[in-house]
Amino acid sequence: MKITYYGHASLGIEVDGVHIMVDPFISGNSQAKHIDINSLKADYILLTHAHQDHILDVEAIAKNTNAVIVSNFEIVTYFQNKGFEGHPMNHGGSWDFEFGTVKYVNAIHTSSFPDGSYGGQPGGFVIESAKKNIYIAGDTALTMDMKLIPMQTKLDLAVLPIGDNFTMGIKDAIIASDFVACDKILGYHFDTFGYIEINHEEAKRLFFEKNKDLMLLPIGESLEL
Repeated sequence: MKITYYGHASLGIEVDGVHIMVDPFISGNSQAKHIDINSLKADYILLTHAHQDHILDVEAIAKNTNAVIVSNFEIVTYFQNKGFEGHPMNHGGSWDFEFGTVKYVNAIHTSSFPDGSYGGQPGGFVIESAKKNIYIAGDTALTMDMKLIPMQTKLDLAVLPIGDNFTMGIKDAIIASDFVACDKILGYHFDTFGYIEINHEEAKRLFFEKNKDLMLLPIGESLEL
């Protein structure tokens, strides 16, 4: 499993030749100007919620790739009404896709489209593949619901927001990693705006002091699990 960081909360995941985009907000991110969204591959696009900084490039990428949009019922219906293919889900539900099993799990946040229309309830994803298992938290506060995840899935990586203000910050993310029983963390949702800028070295140190590995990838770089 290869995971590429495209800035903010945008990820590319490759599993056995299947390409998955998560929350594509790239063209509107000044820090990701070197990423050409027209070159991105996507068989599926997973969306945690409807805020603009998570869906901005969905339509452009889906038009280029014919990707299937996977999210909550309201978000998928919104894009289906625009002619895109989608697979609707809701909290606690799971589905076996060609690349593995996806479960839509709770997140504490808000969710609305840029035009103000309802975006359903926000969520995160647990992906179990034949290779590795990962948790993508989405935009969320720290929540006790995270403790349910390791009861069913042994994680190899937890992708957690760490920018604070709009989501949990570094200290809560450390607790979240305890809750999901995973000490290998990819941080995201940081630095894009002034509200969520972080001190990278301090963040890594705080995780290291708890015997955890926090990875902060430069935009466009990848890790292999």
